[in-house]
Amino acid sequence: MSNRIKVALVGLVFLPLLAGGFVNQQRDARDGARLLDQVLTIVSGRFVDSVDAASLYEKAARGLVHELNDPYSVLLSPKELAQFNASTGGKYGGVGMEIAEIQGYVTVQRVFPHTPAEQAGVIEGDRIVAIDTAANTRGWTTAQVSDALKGRPGSKVNVKFMRAGVAEPIPVTFTRANVRIPAVPYAIMLDEKIGYIPLQQFNETATEEVENSIRRLVGEGARGLVLDLRGNGGGYLEQSATIANLFLGKGQEISSVRGRGGDRQVFFATETPTAPTVPLVILTDGRSASASEIVAGALQDHDRAVIVGTTSFGKGLVQTVYPLDGGYALKMTTAKWFTPSGRSIQKDRKLLPDGSFVETLPDSMETDSVRKSRPKFKSDAGRIVYGGGAVTPDLIVQPDTLNTAEQKLLTALAPKAQIFRSTLINYAVEHKGKVQPGFAVPKAWRDEFYSRLTAQGVKVEKAQFDAGGSEIDRMLGASISRIAFGDSTAKRRDVADDAQLRRSLELLRRGQTQKDLFALLAPQNTAANR
Repeated sequence: MSNRIKVALVGLVFLPLLAGGFVNQQRDARDGARLLDQVLTIVSGRFVDSVDAASLYEKAARGLVHELNDPYSVLLSPKELAQFNASTGGKYGGVGMEIAEIQGYVTVQRVFPHTPAEQAGVIEGDRIVAIDTAANTRGWTTAQVSDALKGRPGSKVNVKFMRAGVAEPIPVTFTRANVRIPAVPYAIMLDEKIGYIPLQQFNETATEEVENSIRRLVGEGARGLVLDLRGNGGGYLEQSATIANLFLGKGQEISSVRGRGGDRQVFFATETPTAPTVPLVILTDGRSASASEIVAGALQDHDRAVIVGTTSFGKGLVQTVYPLDGGYALKMTTAKWFTPSGRSIQKDRKLLPDGSFVETLPDSMETDSVRKSRPKFKSDAGRIVYGGGAVTPDLIVQPDTLNTAEQKLLTALAPKAQIFRSTLINYAVEHKGKVQPGFAVPKAWRDEFYSRLTAQGVKVEKAQFDAGGSEIDRMLGASISRIAFGDSTAKRRDVADDAQLRRSLELLRRGQTQKDLFALLAPQNTAANR
């Protein structure tokens, strides 16, 4: 029998097997659907307690998504979808405040610029004590207060605030507006030579805000830039590409996405860059994730930025939001993304019995031995960049740490953290209008602060309080500066306590070009700078 005939016979033998496998898959799917429907029907009709059918189907859908064992795939209810859109899009209908629960009261943590809250004179530390017909909101959760404050732009909401030093509640009638949380809360010059841009999220206006900041700072004479991505958990994938394009030339690859079928979608820089040559440092930490890592990874691969700080989070997955009936949506992982050199930034994580996910290799990724075992890739200039998860900085710099006395003091204060926080805010509010930028914190302020804490039931020995007093002085100075003058002035004060930013400034002071910055790193052993 010829080989050709043998091949033909083998094909004939396999055809029924393949067809049978397809039929079995269809049968399995039908049987599975029938099983689910039977269980839902029996539970709905026979369970000892009455169960709402709609709720039952939702629980079943949530269970299905949960069983994917993917922490980033989730079924969103209409309310959760609205919250998700507000957090990623940076826009919602409301009054413009960030709030938190402190000592039983929902308290203002931040007032966003150009919002009804700012126009009404609301300040950090104000306690929300009444909303509309609710005469007493003490004990409300932040979610309850948030729901009451948000609403259709143009509608009104009546709120009463308690403020330190003011005997009676302050009534305010807000007209709700479209509130946009800024992606770049401020952009400032440091040392009159270096521009500093903190990018907090990748919302719909992130690229526009970063570009405007670059143009203004360069116009003011900035000869170097620091783009701070620390704490930035990401946002819109498209914004990461357009922000990277601000620094990369047309045609340069920014990232690629690979889905289930292996199809590869590549994102390129398509516009003329705003800052193609300005020396650039990017700051990252363990909370820099997703879109932040796309930007950092692309600019690192193309030798366009020096990455300083600590290893990023390692989220190299893409989620797609699918609208569903009834206002629901399914946010599901659909692809993985890669840097231009081919690195996957997704860190390996394992599922624990309690349902939480932890990194297979937590912070140890920064040790020499682990780094050497990770896949190595090359940047455009031939520098080694590491794969295997997350973005490893070119220069690893750990944040400033507390000394032993400061650590012991904060541990002692931890059980009364809410009281400590509210007392700190109230004390800072009292100093607004009484200090000038660059003020020093005298010991008398620390002593007065200690007296107020003890009056509130915080039990710490004075000797221990003074031993860790340098950290108390720092927190007093930061809080008073922020409340009195705003975030940008507070950041200028914070530079002395920000080791990662200090090292970035040192590099940019010494290097006139991007190539100079890499040359300054060449003789250094990054492990020695951890």
